[in-house]
Amino acid sequence: MKCILLRHGIAVAAEDWNESDGTRPLTREGIKKTQKAIEGLLLLDCQPTHLLSSPYVRARETAEIVHEVFNLQEPIHLYEELVFHHPPTIIFPILTKFSEEANAICVGHEPHLGQLAALMISGRYIPGLSLKKAGACAIQFEEKPKIGHGRLEWWLRPAQLRQLSKR
Repeated sequence: MKCILLRHGIAVAAEDWNESDGTRPLTREGIKKTQKAIEGLLLLDCQPTHLLSSPYVRARETAEIVHEVFNLQEPIHLYEELVFHHPPTIIFPILTKFSEEANAICVGHEPHLGQLAALMISGRYIPGLSLKKAGACAIQFEEKPKIGHGRLEWWLRPAQLRQLSKR
């Protein structure tokens, strides 16, 4: 199974938002840059079979861009477990339900995604490991996902993904 962790795009700053954090949307610039970054994912041979997202608006909007760019028929599945206040370990039981041939994209937040990647690859938390907004990484599992059994295939900043989209 391949798991692609994708951080949501640039959202309205928390200090400029008067409503709950979960309702903060992507900015216009965030939408444009995220679109280009996800177009870069097309060139990395990662056609998703499953699309999982945090229910927070900025993550859902990012997932909607993934859905559109990849022209997916499979719906977006919202998981509270992808919100940053949950421990990253609780994603593993969800991922193990998918087949070993699955390609799952998980759209979420930091520091959650960086620590999920660390657990997948090394089996432990690694301080400071994080994805930039609209950045992504791909982790391959030979069998069902287990803590410490993943192999990092790539880790790309959003600017690198956008550069790929220009090819």
